[in-house]
Formats: sequence, structure tokens, C-alpha cells
Amino acid sequence: MSEIPYTTEKRPDSGLTNPMLGLWLFLASEVMLFGSLFSAYALLRLGSATWPSGSERLHPEWGAVNTVVLLASSGILMKALRAARKRQLRSRLLMVSAAVLAMVFLAIKFGEYRSVVTSGFLPRTDIFSALYFTLTGVHVLHLVAGVGVLLYLAGPGFKDHHARPSLFAQRVQLTSIYWHFVDAVWLVLFVLLYLT
Repeated sequence: MSEIPYTTEKRPDSGLTNPMLGLWLFLASEVMLFGSLFSAYALLRLGSATWPSGSERLHPEWGAVNTVVLLASSGILMKALRAARKRQLRSRLLMVSAAVLAMVFLAIKFGEYRSVVTSGFLPRTDIFSALYFTLTGVHVLHLVAGVGVLLYLAGPGFKDHHARPSLFAQRVQLTSIYWHFVDAVWLVLFVLLYLT
């Protein structure tokens, strides 16, 4: 059996690191998850003789405020990434600010949950309500995970800002990409649930 010759040629740099590849593979699975949920929504809505108006059952003004809050957090996280790449300490404050805005989103969302539940709108009420609680609940879980990562990076993970600045900037970049994905999912949810 012949051996494969060893070469010392340097491979071209594709720019795609292992963590970045891992994130894109993870996001591909998330696209499949949310894609299947959105497909279920579309099929159930098309198959229903009547469909309630989300703008009448829900609080579109709360959804609009939450949209602005999440978009603002994405903008702040983009600034945090630029600051991390420049090794600026303000990246920590910016990440905390993005996490705080996400917590504002969650507070508004849980306030809306409480309001609609007390008005008798429960997951078992009908198909629309089941889809509303499922879709927004899965989104909330993703948002909570993102907040956890942001607080980790701004807390114990911030030691890498000094010790390994390029690694720290890469982690902020990966978190930022995930965050923008979660925001994009919310924009779709806002249109599907609140504006139709």
C-alpha cells in the first residue's frame, strides 16, 4: 500500500474559520426549524375557512415597539463589533446595552402574554392562538439564549478582550450574526402575526 505524499504547500485561506462554519451550519438548522414553523402557519391558514385578525386579537403597537427595540439592539451590537475589532473597552458597555434592550423586548412580550391570556386568548383557544404562542415562544427562547451569550461576553468572557483580542472580536462577530438572524425572524413574525 502506497502512502499519500506529504506536501508542505500552504492551502489558500478561504476566510471561513471553523467557528464561522459551525455558526452557518447551526443557522441552517435554525432556518429549517423556523421554515417548518412558518410553513405550518401558511398551510393551516390557507386550509382554514376563517382566520382571525392578529391586529384585533393582539397588541400591534406593542409588537411595533418590540420591533424598534430589537432593531436598535442590532445596531448597538454592530457598534460593539466595531469597537471589539478596534480593541476598545466600550465594546463591553455596548454588548450590555444590546442585552438590556433584549430584556426590554422580553418584558414587553411577557406583558403582552399576560394581557392576552387574561382576556381569554389561550394556546388552546384556536389554531391562530396555538401558532402565536408556539412561534413567539420559540423566538423568545432564541432571544434568551442570545442574551446569555452577550452577558457572558461582557462578563467572564471579556477577559479575552485583553488576552486574545482577535478571538474576542470573532466571538462578538459570531454573536452579532446570530443576533441579526433572531431579529430577522422577529420581523417575519411581526408581519405574519400582527399585521395580517
